[in-house]
Amino acid sequence: MEHYTTFSARGSLAVIGVLMRRLGIWAQVERRVHINQKTVIHTPHEKLLDAFINILAGGRGIVEVNKRVRSDRALQRAFGRVQCADQSQVSTTLNRCGPESTQQMREANKRIYQVHSLSYHHNFDEGWLLVDVDISGMPAGKQGEQVTKGFFSGRKGRRGRQLGRVLATDYGEIVVDRLFSGKVQLETSFQQLVEEAEDVMGLGPDKRKGTILRVDAGAGADKDINWALTRGYGLLTKVKNWQRAVKLTQPIEQWYDDPKVPERQFAWVPQPHPYVCPTRQLAVRRKDKKGNWKIRVLVTSLDDRALFALAKLPLKKDRSEFETMRALLYAYDLRSGGVETS
Repeated sequence: MEHYTTFSARGSLAVIGVLMRRLGIWAQVERRVHINQKTVIHTPHEKLLDAFINILAGGRGIVEVNKRVRSDRALQRAFGRVQCADQSQVSTTLNRCGPESTQQMREANKRIYQVHSLSYHHNFDEGWLLVDVDISGMPAGKQGEQVTKGFFSGRKGRRGRQLGRVLATDYGEIVVDRLFSGKVQLETSFQQLVEEAEDVMGLGPDKRKGTILRVDAGAGADKDINWALTRGYGLLTKVKNWQRAVKLTQPIEQWYDDPKVPERQFAWVPQPHPYVCPTRQLAVRRKDKKGNWKIRVLVTSLDDRALFALAKLPLKKDRSEFETMRALLYAYDLRSGGVETS
């Protein structure tokens, strides 16, 4: 028997391919996704796999399949492919995938997640499950599907799409990954993203009581805050209405300096805005480049134990109100790995 030695510049990716085959991950896709296309040389599932490998290999378009996958025999073998289809054939298969195929792929991803993820098997008796919800702009060319004008930070007048994500933060796992048109923002997609996460993660009423939703001001309108609280979630968010934030902070007589961030101060809101459940509300202010105060209000339904755990600070029996306020603020800061600046 002849033996051939092949080399790949993507050895670590080849290891992932071998592991995927061993775990039967792509088999879940083959069982659930049906593409109405005849097989000539390569099956539709094989060409779909070629497209997937291309993405993992850093391809930003199907035009790169020949360069990144077809030329790399070792990488093909690692994923169980003997030969890669031509990029034109892969493109034709993807064009045959409609809404039904997309939904089938979501069902396959859901099954893969439920079998292999750590967050799906989270032990709620041991602590909270932290879930971050966010949406970020993805600028794109005018001809792309769902590409519209929208808000893209620092890119005025650009077109693109919005990527909504739900993350099981402590596990580093993406629960939901949904692409929207460029006009969609978190205020119109928040509830949909959370409901999809509930389906994928199996978050019934009991599990929702042990789950924290941490989200920015995009989901800080009354309708979203009350919706999340009514469903039983622990919540940490920021008020969207800046006029209300200013009004809530007017009675504050004493502000506390933040030891971590220069020129940032915080204080409890003396008369919190009423929601469907009791909340604590923290006013935060910081000077902008012109020296003017920018004021925001954080809202949470969490107790001290949860806040200090999120902030990664020790929970002392004799903790002060200053330490509790700081824990709330730092817990929110960790939402994006930065600090609350606006």
